[in-house]
Amino acid sequence: MSLDSEVAVIRQVPILSAINPAQQKLLCFSSERLTFEPGEVLFREGEAADAAYVLIEGAVEITIATRDGPRLVNTVERNDMVGETAIYGDVPRTATATAKTHLETLRISQDMFCELMRDNAQAALHLNRILARRLANTTALLSATLRAA
Repeated sequence: MSLDSEVAVIRQVPILSAINPAQQKLLCFSSERLTFEPGEVLFREGEAADAAYVLIEGAVEITIATRDGPRLVNTVERNDMVGETAIYGDVPRTATATAKTHLETLRISQDMFCELMRDNAQAALHLNRILARRLANTTALLSATLRAA
C-alpha cells in the first residue's frame, strides 16, 4: 500500500480525520505496517500500553477476562482504531484485542499519538468525546449487570 493510500485510510478514522494533511502523512510515514492472522493477539488486558492500531483491513474482537472466561465486548472494523484509550490515558490495557479476520494495521507509537493530540485540539476533543461515550456505555452496562444480580 502506498503512502497516499495509507493517508486516505487515516482520513476515514474519526479521531485522526481532524489532523491536518501534512501531519496525516507524517503519521503514516512514522507508523509501522503490521499484519495479523485470525486469532493473533494485538495486545492483552493488563499489559503496559505502547501503541494504538489503525485498522486498514479486517476486524478485531475486544474481550475482557471474566471468571467464566473471555467475554466479547466489541468488534472493531476497518477505518477505526484500537488501543488509543490506554496510550492516551497512560494506563494498562483494559481489554484484549484479537484479530477476528486477516488484519492489516498501522501501529502508531504512544509518543507519536500523544504528540498529535497535543498539537491538534480538534482531534483531542473528538477523542475525549469518544472516551466519554465509552465510559457512559460501560457505566450503563455495569449498572444493568448489578441490578440483575
